[in-house]
Amino acid sequence: MNTLHFDTFREQALAEGFDEVIERQWAPDTVLDTHTHPFSVKAVVTQGELWLTVGSDTRHLRAGDTFALEREVPHAERYGADGAAYWVARRNAA
Repeated sequence: MNTLHFDTFREQALAEGFDEVIERQWAPDTVLDTHTHPFSVKAVVTQGELWLTVGSDTRHLRAGDTFALEREVPHAERYGADGAAYWVARRNAA
């Protein structure tokens, strides 16, 4: 599992040009149908599990796994029976 600390993740993300770094927590069994975001993201799962679907590709992500999405990329999210948490860096500027 990743032993990265939030402060280190935040510092690295800001140095890479991301302008917002937060922790997101999701309730058990949450399902988000296909949608987009007006920002790009890079994230690391810190707790629980989720399934991230982009096009026909679905990734099963657990604590320590990372993912990234460019802005406006259609995707769907499904969270596990225990929910999930992840640190996410967002790049809001175009």
